[in-house]
Amino acid sequence: MKRHFEILDGLRGTAALLVLLFHLLDGLLPYAANPLRHAYLAVDFFFLLSGFVIGYAYDARWPGLSLAAFVRARIIRLHPLVLLAVALGALGYWLDPFVGTAQQVSGPRMALMLGCGALLLPTPPSSVPGGWLTHPLNSPCWSLLQEYLANVAYALVAWRLGRRALAVVVALAALALVVTALKHGSLDGGWAWHSFWMAPVRVAFPFAAGLLLHRLRVQVRVPGAYALLSLLLLLVFMAPAFAPAAYYHLFCVLVVFPLIVAVGAGATSAGRLSGLCRFSGQLSYPLYLVHFPFTGIFGHWVKATHPPLGQLAGAMAALIVFLLLLAWAALRFYDEPVRAWLSARVRRRQVLKPQWQGA
Repeated sequence: MKRHFEILDGLRGTAALLVLLFHLLDGLLPYAANPLRHAYLAVDFFFLLSGFVIGYAYDARWPGLSLAAFVRARIIRLHPLVLLAVALGALGYWLDPFVGTAQQVSGPRMALMLGCGALLLPTPPSSVPGGWLTHPLNSPCWSLLQEYLANVAYALVAWRLGRRALAVVVALAALALVVTALKHGSLDGGWAWHSFWMAPVRVAFPFAAGLLLHRLRVQVRVPGAYALLSLLLLLVFMAPAFAPAAYYHLFCVLVVFPLIVAVGAGATSAGRLSGLCRFSGQLSYPLYLVHFPFTGIFGHWVKATHPPLGQLAGAMAALIVFLLLLAWAALRFYDEPVRAWLSARVRRRQVLKPQWQGA
């Protein structure tokens, strides 16, 4: 039986919660005043975790695993929640009560955004609100497109690479990341058309580095790793607003995040926090994908009504609880049943296929 990395699951949940808080505060405060101003680096951390986990889950299954079977497994794992996220984004975009008619775009334009969003394709830019985003109905989906591309690159090439060849890829991807960060001034990009070129650069290094960490079996044992690493993530995201931020962001992605994953992978168990780690890990993906439409509406409400501090704090607390419950409900009553149904259909087809071919 394969080992389960409880602490890495828990850290994924920690990062997803911090992203939620970052987007909530983003609707209230300018960037420099946001206490979680660097939390968009959680995306790079997710890519690193993904490379590690994909290598752990699939490296030993090649070459017996076909490309089609791998792609099908990843679509079943990831895409049901993508569709839910796009649907929630469309409802939030069109029915937001605090923007008047500003987001009531034409039917054809909404159909285009829905179609592109459902396929994780970037929506062609336009002058409509949010039209400068690559995924205007639910912006975090930009990272899922890069996740899919990284998975395909793994299935086509990366699983075949030895450690030395993969290390070369990691070094080249790190060089590209350094050049990109210095050119742009930070790693905050990839989600809008003006910085879309950054998206594949942001996924290349962390995904490949996570894969290499798995293959090198780099693991560091530290007592109480889950609490310590969660605190470290919080502190990383709360660092001062450096200008430019490029050097700090590079230090986080090239050094700090790989160290966090190595320490998280080194612990055999989270002890009394094992249940929390497993639950927060399960909740992380739905929370990451469903929260954005609601934090957008929250930001519009704040700008339209200018609520007093007490009301604002109460609304934030209520919204956080609501989004946690929504993520749990999406997981329990939608994602898990849909994935189970799709997986069962695939298994039935695999059982029946030889009988049909011999008929």
